[in-house]
Amino acid sequence: MNNLTGKRVLITRPRAQAAALIERLTALEAVPVVFPTIEISALEDTNLLDLSIANLNTYHWVIFTSVNGVSAFWQRLDALGKGNDVFTGIQIAAIGPATAHALVEKGVKPNFAPDEHVAEAILPGMGDVRGLRVLLPRAEIARKALVEALQNQGAFPEEIAVYRTLPAHPDVQALSELEKGVDVATFTSSSTVQNFFNLLGGRALDLLKEAVIACIGPITAETARELGLAVDIVAEDYTVDGLIEALLNHNPKNSARKIL
Repeated sequence: MNNLTGKRVLITRPRAQAAALIERLTALEAVPVVFPTIEISALEDTNLLDLSIANLNTYHWVIFTSVNGVSAFWQRLDALGKGNDVFTGIQIAAIGPATAHALVEKGVKPNFAPDEHVAEAILPGMGDVRGLRVLLPRAEIARKALVEALQNQGAFPEEIAVYRTLPAHPDVQALSELEKGVDVATFTSSSTVQNFFNLLGGRALDLLKEAVIACIGPITAETARELGLAVDIVAEDYTVDGLIEALLNHNPKNSARKIL
């Protein structure tokens, strides 16, 4: 028996990406409460992305910041009939082990992945980037911290949208399950937190007032705190496995709420 047995755990990530978390929680005899707050959508207009792919050899670095970015980029490569040889002579960086793994699965080994899985941590390992063109295939709306950090180091970063993060619309049954209460609420991106509040408005804090709040990383946790949540758990490894490990290792002495 573990401290998650029988506990109701809220999952807010996109339904299409929730399978691994649901599987892990179920194996630990927890009760997943699936209430997706965002969904990932392909771009309607890919002209700019296609142009970037056509001119990929003009960039010195390509930085992938998420699994979604990798997936969307390769969808366009496949649609355009192009292969991994488009990356010949280009350095590739990945933020986070899941992103690096996604690249390896596509047959591309990143040249660099920082130990700390946040965007700003990538710069020291890239070396001197002055005068270099850097392509950032990202969500349509993304944090500007990495772009600004690259600019401050003299690089020429270019963001290109490769997918969209849209608000989800959970069904009546999902809302009903949430209203029964949860023991733990998990958030796997800032967007999942923001859209939880967008969907539920003033009810959001009340629905989670007794729940342990667990975030996949410091950026997500910062968003949660800004919206009024008292964050109890921040995974050290910013992956689903890291989040599960953090839940299992949670020490209730370190927070006002406890899972047990």
